Amino acid sequence: MADVSLQTPLKISEDVVFRELDGEAVILNLVTGIYFGLDAVGTRMWQLIEQHGDLAKVLAVLRDEYDAPPSTLEADLVRLAGELADRGLVVRT
Repeated sequence: MADVSLQTPLKISEDVVFRELDGEAVILNLVTGIYFGLDAVGTRMWQLIEQHGDLAKVLAVLRDEYDAPPSTLEADLVRLAGELADRGLVVRT
């Protein structure tokens, strides 16, 4: 998996199409043809990555919005960001 941490600046790849339906989302990498599905929390993480590009800021917003242990939110965010990077859906800036 890609080496991603809260200090890794990310942006959404220009080769990606994102569609949301009823709080869940599908992402398509137009170059590789890879589809990736997100649940409601993953969709929110994606939106915040797109908005902020800074995972520490994303985590701060998630901590305000979700009643979950901060360590769980951080682990889930870093894991998702790594998976997105592995699939070319986000890139380092």
